[in-house]
Amino acid sequence: MSIESAVVLAAGEGIRLRPLTKYRPKPMLPVTNKPILQHVFDTLVEVGFTEIHVVVGYRSNRVQEYFGFDYEGVPLTYHLQEQQLGTGHAVLQSQEDVGGSFLVVNGDQLVSPDIVEAVVEGHSDGTQLATIGVVESEMAPQYGAVSLDGDTVTELVEKPGEGNYRLLNAGVYAFEDDMFDVISATPSVDGEQSLSAALVNAIADGEVVRGVKRKGLWRDATYPWDLLALTGEMLDRSNEQIRIAPSATIDDDAIIRGPVVVGSDAVVAPGAVVGPYSTIGRNSFIGCNAVVDNTIVDEDTRIGPNSTLVDCVTGVNTDIGAGVTIEGGNADVRIGNQIHEDTQLGAVVADRAKLSGGVSVSPGTIVGSGATVATGVSLDGVVDEGAEVVR
Repeated sequence: MSIESAVVLAAGEGIRLRPLTKYRPKPMLPVTNKPILQHVFDTLVEVGFTEIHVVVGYRSNRVQEYFGFDYEGVPLTYHLQEQQLGTGHAVLQSQEDVGGSFLVVNGDQLVSPDIVEAVVEGHSDGTQLATIGVVESEMAPQYGAVSLDGDTVTELVEKPGEGNYRLLNAGVYAFEDDMFDVISATPSVDGEQSLSAALVNAIADGEVVRGVKRKGLWRDATYPWDLLALTGEMLDRSNEQIRIAPSATIDDDAIIRGPVVVGSDAVVAPGAVVGPYSTIGRNSFIGCNAVVDNTIVDEDTRIGPNSTLVDCVTGVNTDIGAGVTIEGGNADVRIGNQIHEDTQLGAVVADRAKLSGGVSVSPGTIVGSGATVATGVSLDGVVDEGAEVVR
């Protein structure tokens, strides 16, 4: 393989995934019980990269402490982006240690290895400044749209929002090291130095940017409900529909409906029903007769007896008491100042939140980190971080 170095952009917070990103960056959120970033590393190792550079920023210690300086025999070098000033600025943080052609991928998006391989192969002749991965998707207007003339990129539009765009920038780039100079010469807009803007300027200056169109997995987790969709897709792609860690304890009277992943030291009590499309994190407990359906239960979480969780995402060390009901289905969900209509989400119950027994949670509810909810309360809407809800 002609490109040996990969740069992974993992500095962002993931504001639209709050409150799940209160204590960790978006790339460390779990999908099938592994951080999104670990899935990215798996792809890079599978393709054959021999060194990985990781640009970290928000909660950088969470990344470094989890992975250390080696992953599956491939050295990891960290570069700190102290302020999140755009994707182009993030790439520049690796400049001193990256030489020759190099790959750039996002640490918070899942892309299949065949797309990465195609970009590397498409860049191998070295006659172009950049090669980017392109997939056909109806989501192109919401992310980044690409226009091609043959295999030459003629237009890049960041989040056009509308239009007849069908080709999406998959966020997989191969660059010559001249790209560092192109990024450095690109002016900041609204305080951010964008990688896409640098490529737009390069195309305008006559540089050749090639687009490699491939089918394959491309998925971004922008909002909490995207974590459920991404988990479902990854579970469907797995060869094992039921994966239970050897140290997990599943009672003989529990029911496991695949696809499901149950992590190490997790316990599923008698009468509990787990799945389908659910993941149970390490050291979590699912109580007697509880139901967990299309739900991500993160590490060190306790689900009390006779509770029901549908279309739900929990944080770490969440305590959900006996007889709690989190209804699934569609609802209008408030993220920040924006309302997302008719969205499939039961609830988000963030890190260290506690729901006491008998709590009823309406679809679309967001419970902030460290919030506590008293027995028998009915929840709807947004519960702020650290709030105490007594009625």
